[in-house]
Amino acid sequence: MISAAQTPLYEIKANLFKALSHPARIRILELLAAAPDTAAPVSYLLAETGLEASHLSQHLATLRRHGVVTSVRRANVVTYRLAHPKIAELLAIARVFLLDRLAGSSEQLRIARELPAGHLGIAGVVDSAGGLGSASGLGSEAP
Repeated sequence: MISAAQTPLYEIKANLFKALSHPARIRILELLAAAPDTAAPVSYLLAETGLEASHLSQHLATLRRHGVVTSVRRANVVTYRLAHPKIAELLAIARVFLLDRLAGSSEQLRIARELPAGHLGIAGVVDSAGGLGSASGLGSEAP
């Protein structure tokens, strides 16, 4: 058996994407990305997601276990934060990729474009056409 230090990077990446593989977890991350300082208390996440407390707790535990979020307890308030600022950028890139893929389906594209871009907390990163804007530093050209 190989040690954790010997785990190939592709396996580590696969585990990251497993952590992101549930719509509720993506919603939690989007809420955190849009929150001030990319942090929010559990009470806010409960109200915004509409999840039962036990389900939210399970999703947050998965994200924490995979190093995607961190938590801090102060008195009786637990606050979650994105573990790295690039997570918000990863969400924005995924949005652009999906909008590009949906371009062939005008109805799905219309619905996707009606979603508020600002909810990701990355104003200026996704332009009105759904592409990467200059604010991301990535430009709009394909790699």
